[in-house]
Amino acid sequence: MGEHDREDTSLIEPMRVVMDIGKRAVEATLFASEKPMTIGDIKAYVGEELDIHQILADLQEDFQHRGIVLIKTGERWHFQTAQDLSHLLRRERAELRKLSRAGMETLAIIAYHEPVSRAEIEAIRGVQAAKGTLDVLMEAGWVRPAGRREVPGRPLIYATTAEFLTHFGLQSRRDLPGVDDLKAAGLLDPVDLALEQMELEAEAEQGAEESAVREFVDDDGVLLENQSESA
Repeated sequence: MGEHDREDTSLIEPMRVVMDIGKRAVEATLFASEKPMTIGDIKAYVGEELDIHQILADLQEDFQHRGIVLIKTGERWHFQTAQDLSHLLRRERAELRKLSRAGMETLAIIAYHEPVSRAEIEAIRGVQAAKGTLDVLMEAGWVRPAGRREVPGRPLIYATTAEFLTHFGLQSRRDLPGVDDLKAAGLLDPVDLALEQMELEAEAEQGAEESAVREFVDDDGVLLENQSESA
């Protein structure tokens, strides 16, 4: 092989060095950040020249079998402990303020139906919502005001945050468990299941009554028509 047949690597090596530096810069930026970062947040630190999408994909591959992994939650990226090792770092500690049942129900309603207003939350729960419940959820960073509903009175509406997804290990709201998943995990209260069954039975009974009314109206209409013809 002659000298002219050899591959010219004079441009490849500098590009590889730049990419390595860029990857290290992105890795360091994510590692030092207290909160998950969007691509725009990362660019604010490392510049616009780097292919951030490719670097993040490379970092995900580099860390996929390590003690910490790179996770995408919504549109934000962050490092976290690998799921199979999280039990090693868990420590039992007393919670100064646990979320009440009302808080859990309110959070679930917002997560599954967002954006929702206070009145809509109350309609779903069937009881009046205490103002402090929403305040606790917003202080926790899980719920945020999401604007106002364009109806008379323009009530404030609420939605979940990126911190909510991160705390519960979700990439998006599409990862929220369905009713069947909750039943299988034993997370639905037997009272809730009983109420659900009662609602289904009530809907079936209402459907049967409406069907009977329609049949009566149809029969009555035929009867009137026959009497008119006889006359």
